[in-house]
Order: sequence, then structure tokens, then C-alpha cells
Amino acid sequence: MAALLVVGGGSGPSGPRALTSDEANRLAITRFRNYEAHGRAVTISVPGTAGGLVVTGSVDYHGKLGYGVVHGTGRDTSSDGLIEWTATSVLVHPMANAPAHAPASPPRSAWYSRPLKSSGSALDSSLAIALKLGSDRPDNAELLPQNGAAWWGKDQVDGHRVDVMTGPSSPGRSGTAGNVRYWVGSDGSMYRVRVSVGSESQPVVIRFDTQKYVPVKPVPGVTPTR
Repeated sequence: MAALLVVGGGSGPSGPRALTSDEANRLAITRFRNYEAHGRAVTISVPGTAGGLVVTGSVDYHGKLGYGVVHGTGRDTSSDGLIEWTATSVLVHPMANAPAHAPASPPRSAWYSRPLKSSGSALDSSLAIALKLGSDRPDNAELLPQNGAAWWGKDQVDGHRVDVMTGPSSPGRSGTAGNVRYWVGSDGSMYRVRVSVGSESQPVVIRFDTQKYVPVKPVPGVTPTR
């Protein structure tokens, strides 16, 4: 990884360095802020060798359910259409001319269900990551620096001044510190997340509040499997 990868151009001294107590506290509550908001509008940019995918939609952090529209970039348009997902399952509604934004109420038919893949799919990994960015309780701020979380620099996202921080190592997985980078505002709000996924050379980027949040409704007649 490069030493500092701040989208949009950072300012001030660059890290990494240890988190201050204020930074650790803000990083500790950033997923809780998403849960407090109930849900957030997201744009998920997924890398791919034949062209990437962009998912534009909303994630309900109370219901642990995401819904949106997928558009392929480059040569890959085979996944275009509507999508709804949980931590274990994906519902897709293929569309040749997918709209810019998913309709507020999902169509009643022509959905296809499949398990969410735990590996081997950059799209499924991205969907799973987006769902995990909300938590019903804050993390332990004292443990974050001990487990590898760090400050990397300052940036601006859509007019918001933010600090760029890396997350801690995942339990039982050595070398994961730094694979997740958060753009966090002064009140702990999460504005952007960048994650290294599998063997992809480019990271997944999740941006928040890129459009109006639309409450997520389950596909008619389908009970989501969480």
C-alpha cells in the first residue's frame, strides 16, 4: 500500500501515527453513528478486471438489509439491475436499462435469490462490508490503538473536514491493520471507507450520503434471511 492514499487531496502532516484520545473516541463511535441514524445512503464502487460495478442505494443498519441498483462500468454490464442483500443472501432483479436510482418499493416479481458468497466475489465482499459499517454499540476506544488503529492524515469530503484513520487488526487475522481506512468527521460521522478486498489490485470504496436515503423495504413475498 502507498503511505497516504487520501482521495481528493489531503492537507497537513501525514501519518501514520498513534491516535490521540479524541481520534480514538471518534473512530470508536463511527459505526455506532450509522446505527443511530438507522440507515445511510451509500455508493459502493467495486473493482473488477472486466470493468467495475457501482451500487447506488441504502443500507438499513437496524434491519441489516441493503437495497439499491447495480451499474457495470467498462465492459461489465451483466450484473445491471436491482439488488437487495443481507449478511447471508442476495436477491437480484436483472434489468437491461437499470435506472439511476432504485425505486422506493421493490418490484413484486422477477427476483432471483442466491447465497451471499463469503469469498471469491468482490461484489459480495463489498455488500457484506457495507452491512458491517453499523453497530448497535460503540467499539472500545482504548483497545483501538493497541490493536493497530492509526491516524494517517486530514482530508475534505463534500465540504466536511475529516480525519483519515486506519482500523485495527481483525481478531485472528494477522496483518489486517491498515486494510480498512475511514474518513471520519469531527462528530464521529463516517463519510467514506476504503477497503482492500481479496486479490483485487484496487480497493472497494464506500461513500455515504451521495443521494437521499430511502428506507429499505423487503422484496414482496420474501422473508430476508439474516
